[in-house]
Amino acid sequence: QVQLVESGGGLVQAGGSLRLSCVASVSTFSVNDIGWYRQTPGQQRKLVADISSGGTTYYADSVKGRATISKDNAKSTVYLQMNSLKPEDTAVYYCYVDHRSIRYWGQGTQVTVSS
Repeated sequence: QVQLVESGGGLVQAGGSLRLSCVASVSTFSVNDIGWYRQTPGQQRKLVADISSGGTTYYADSVKGRATISKDNAKSTVYLQMNSLKPEDTAVYYCYVDHRSIRYWGQGTQVTVSS
């Protein structure tokens, strides 16, 4: 069982920045993929960004150029830096990890962007 604990969400004005953190109970060096989804009420979770074990990154078009995903294997932590935030970025952000063919989820952290 892998535990994921997110932090860093909150209320921010449009144009501001946030850095989300997700600490894993397993070494991020040993996982396949780790990343972030987000979800708004009544909608399915959508992939925001992820990073592979080899360091390859993916970004959704909606955040490309405004988001940076990174991981610190020594701290078993993945980060999502988001800049130039927009009201449409408001969502619950969920960290996930794919480890040994199982996907694990964090509990989510709320990000609210005010206009």
